[in-house]
Amino acid sequence: MIHATVLGGFGGQGLLFAGQALAQAGVDAGLIVSWMPSYGPEMRGGTASCTVIVADHQIGSPIVDVADSVIALNPPALARFEPVLAPGGLLIVNTSLIEALPSRADVEILPIPCTALAREAGDDRLVSVVALGGLLARRPIVRPEALREALVELVGRHHPELVGADLAAFSSGLEAGSGVGARAVSSAVAAAEGTS
Repeated sequence: MIHATVLGGFGGQGLLFAGQALAQAGVDAGLIVSWMPSYGPEMRGGTASCTVIVADHQIGSPIVDVADSVIALNPPALARFEPVLAPGGLLIVNTSLIEALPSRADVEILPIPCTALAREAGDDRLVSVVALGGLLARRPIVRPEALREALVELVGRHHPELVGADLAAFSSGLEAGSGVGARAVSSAVAAAEGTS
């Protein structure tokens, strides 16, 4: 098993942290991981991305030409990373910021209002954690419980007061991705559209 995920969006959307959490969950599960961040000089508000590879065997390179999953949290990330998604791959689209869904027919598209759900969980910056929930609902790279434990470990180390919000954001993304939270997703979309 080897699975490469690219997360892309604005700096300040928690992309690098989400990538770290996924990588930590992989390490805790005894898998081999690679985490490679990339961000522009603009920092917060600029372009940021990271690539996480989780495998049960040696990883040849941390650089991927073709990704198994792409998380696009804003329009520039969608434009940049949709082309590197392999046929049959998973494309998670943050419908809170991306209005037009991609038209590729050879990939699975999972629209989630990540920003709206992060806001409901208590912090807009948890948008990437919501997306991780959607990812693991559709692609069991690691067990959801392993990701929860990684969040508790990473967030609890410096900001224990934020652990509850992180776990709530992850759970909302997991529900949205599994279809269990379809009603909650619809209400979040309606709320987001009502405020725009």
